[in-house]
Amino acid sequence: MLELAQQNHVTQLVLTDINNTSAGLNFVRKAPEFGVKPILGIDFRNGTQPCFIGIAQNNEGYLELNDFLSHHLHDGSEIPYRAPDFKNAFVVYPFEQVLLNELDNFQEHEYVGISIKDLRRLPFSKLASLTHKLVVQQPVTFRNKQDYNAHRLLRAIDNNLLLSKLPKEEEANEEEKMYPVQNLAAAFSEFPFILENTEKLLNKCGIHFDFSKDRKPQNLKTYLGSVEEDEQLLDQLCIDGLPYRYEEVNESIKNRLTKELDLIKKMGFVSYFLINWDIVSEARRRGFFYVGRGSGANSIVAYLLRITDVDPMELDLYFERFINLYRANPPDFDIDFSWKDRPAMTEYIFDRFEHVALLGTYVTFKERGAIRELGKVFGLPPQDIDFLLTGRYDFDQLDHVSKLVLKYGSLLKGKPNYLSIHAGGILISDKPLHWFSATHLPPKGFPTTQYDMVIAEDVGLYKFDILGQRGLGKIKEALEIVAYNQPEKYGDIDIHNIKGFKKDPVINNLIKTAQCMGCFYVESPAMRMLLKKLQVDNYLGLVAASSIIRPGVAKSGMMREYILRHRNKGRTEEKAHPVMLEIMPDTYGVMVYQEDVIKVAHHFAGLDLGEADVLRRGMSGKFRSREEFQKVQDKFISNCRKKGYAESLISEIWNQVASFAGYAFAKGHSASYAVESYQSLFLRAYFPLEYMVAVLNNGGGFYRSEFYVHDARMMGATIHPPCVNKSMIVNRIYGKHIYLGMMYLRDLESRVMERILKERMLHGSFSSLEDFLDRVFIRMEQLSILIRIDAFRFTGINKHELLWKAHLMLSKNDRLEHPKLFPPRHQKFQMPQLNTTTLETAFEQWELLGFCLCSPFELLEEPPKNSNGQKDLERYLNKYIDIYGYLVTVKNTSTHHGKRMHFATLVDQHGEVFDTVLFPPVAAKYYFRGKGIYRFYGKVVEEFGFLSIEVIKMKKENYVQDPRYADMRMSKKLFDSKK
Repeated sequence: MLELAQQNHVTQLVLTDINNTSAGLNFVRKAPEFGVKPILGIDFRNGTQPCFIGIAQNNEGYLELNDFLSHHLHDGSEIPYRAPDFKNAFVVYPFEQVLLNELDNFQEHEYVGISIKDLRRLPFSKLASLTHKLVVQQPVTFRNKQDYNAHRLLRAIDNNLLLSKLPKEEEANEEEKMYPVQNLAAAFSEFPFILENTEKLLNKCGIHFDFSKDRKPQNLKTYLGSVEEDEQLLDQLCIDGLPYRYEEVNESIKNRLTKELDLIKKMGFVSYFLINWDIVSEARRRGFFYVGRGSGANSIVAYLLRITDVDPMELDLYFERFINLYRANPPDFDIDFSWKDRPAMTEYIFDRFEHVALLGTYVTFKERGAIRELGKVFGLPPQDIDFLLTGRYDFDQLDHVSKLVLKYGSLLKGKPNYLSIHAGGILISDKPLHWFSATHLPPKGFPTTQYDMVIAEDVGLYKFDILGQRGLGKIKEALEIVAYNQPEKYGDIDIHNIKGFKKDPVINNLIKTAQCMGCFYVESPAMRMLLKKLQVDNYLGLVAASSIIRPGVAKSGMMREYILRHRNKGRTEEKAHPVMLEIMPDTYGVMVYQEDVIKVAHHFAGLDLGEADVLRRGMSGKFRSREEFQKVQDKFISNCRKKGYAESLISEIWNQVASFAGYAFAKGHSASYAVESYQSLFLRAYFPLEYMVAVLNNGGGFYRSEFYVHDARMMGATIHPPCVNKSMIVNRIYGKHIYLGMMYLRDLESRVMERILKERMLHGSFSSLEDFLDRVFIRMEQLSILIRIDAFRFTGINKHELLWKAHLMLSKNDRLEHPKLFPPRHQKFQMPQLNTTTLETAFEQWELLGFCLCSPFELLEEPPKNSNGQKDLERYLNKYIDIYGYLVTVKNTSTHHGKRMHFATLVDQHGEVFDTVLFPPVAAKYYFRGKGIYRFYGKVVEEFGFLSIEVIKMKKENYVQDPRYADMRMSKKLFDSKK
């Protein structure tokens, strides 16, 4: 739009989005580069029906407009056709609306807007006499015909209509284009007073936001009301925190603390630290678990305030990564809460501080989404849309409509689709947040800004990250489960005894052997593989491993180099450059953390810390200025040349630096994650069944629920299907018996579950099906789910018999939803002899739970031809093995040449996990077809002690026919053979 203004010699422009202010700040930021004076406003409408346009005279006027719009967006009320009495904003009523609503008596700040198409009617209208009230209102919605076509498609998507069915009133006029100033002047030449009025109005307007490098932060400036009081409180909190964190306070601790406090005060970040301290203090008061991470974990002040649990002295965390004089923005504190506790903490922040909003984010069209939506709008059949999504077509062979879908799909790609909420960003501002934009009210129920984090930082608003994760939920719930299942041991647990956990050989052995199923951040197949290759058995090794796994390090080939140097110390001396080794001795001269980028830039390439920070921000993926980054890159390379490094070394080191883009972790961030990993590993080591139940109750993790159930069984649990007397909605453990929760019964209504639990809590267990039906109101289709899963097995009656009984007792609609005054008499029905086979039960469980509780290998049409498993891999090293596996997970990836390959993790017949790899030639020939059992033939290979199978061929095995629907004779025969 600004380029268009420049081309058309337009020097003043009012940005008025419809009921939205998303682009306002960016417009003000960019406009001076194009010689345009920016003015902000809002086009107020009810649906597509215009009401009026508000134009901010100044920042106070913009605040008024934003307040007004936000009020209507929050409560969903209609915008009136007459504007309120704005003190610092002008109002322009469209010509049509003035005539339609017969508006008159315009106030001093109110005008009537005339577009070029209105000029034909103006002389014949009574409004022609209002010479001092008419202004030019020429909307600019399109650049060209293609924009107009795209607009119509977007309107059709928004209304969920075929393009041919889109009503004319749902789209803008094609003439809403920008005209050169001289053409506009010529068009209005008969009415020069309109141009004069417009000029006067625009000249009275001006808006300013500070986007300069020296801008002041707009966050809440003080915590207690004055800078002096804030600084005193921060000093006192640090002094109070020293004895809690350190047994002995030595000189280096004191020096580090003094250095940090001086810089924090100098940079004006004191209130930022105190607000974070307030949030975590409230969390501890409520008994909530949290993890403080991000670059803030590099700070001893954060450690003393208990914002983080990472000791920067122990880990030698680089202070300059956390904060330096060149850094305008405060350090990142990402505070993770349990996903169950996070809403309460968000509510606390909104209640505690005055000017608070969630941060918005723009969701843009992805290519696949755009093609799917456009396909529907153009009326393409679903199979044609699916075909376009495969990408396997010859463009020239496609029909005209398919070509249009692809053409406009590429045009929409990357364009805004809708406003959403940032994953965890909260703004706590000094000024009202409507100073910067309006807010809307998404389903979460908290006001949310209409701009994203990048422009927020540009204007000096720095977010507080309040995130939810399930890992903390698992730890918290595991402790609650231990409290009821093993109360005698519960009192001895101190889950915050991280120092003790780090030295515990049982926990460290779990890491070394990669027995980490369900444990935070270390359970994925890739992480399991890395831990085995590194033979990690300590905290620092785990911190490094959780950074090395990031795509940047892995892709640059440095992950492999790190493993080689870790396993062969002689290689470090041979391969590492002396300067690199001196900078990063702990990681063998390999860049692993985000700080390493700063260290290398500063010590190896001789950049100052400000330039090194530009490099660090450029790596984060949210950096604004590419030119600034390019300058630093050029200086990095020229400095290295001046130092006399070989060209090959310079390009190798720069490539390593560049590979960090968007992926690097701060060391403090990895260290915070490793603390949580140790807490979950402690629970897995000493309370494995309770922990596994907590994992399941918090939505699992990397794998499907059935594999956590399987893991619990492997660790000695007896697994029971849901039971109306023993089960809760979530899973429940009694000793070593785990009763699956009713939540797994996908078609069972939550109100039925709640009814059962309430009745059982008030009046005790159910004694029979009849007793259950007398006490719980339930419909037949819901009851049949419970009977089929065997939830009444305590009665000792076959479930087929129970189903007959249920049908006879529950007639169609004679049940009333209230308790009976007298227990009813039940007829005794004579039932035939009925039996249930184990095969039937397995398929019933599969259908109702999503997995069966027996081994899936028992359901194979043909029993396995061998009993090979993970235990045999060593024996078959460098030989070929024939092995069966039940698919756990597949990672589809591509080689450097773009060819597909797969890494698959499976469970063998004995319940142990093994890994396979399908290289491109094999992946092109064989592919995984959903979950099930596969038979593989391949070579067992070993890399750094990690065994896997390079697959040569594979085949999906068939299960037996479902006996409930199969030919009865067939299922009897199969059952006999199974027995």
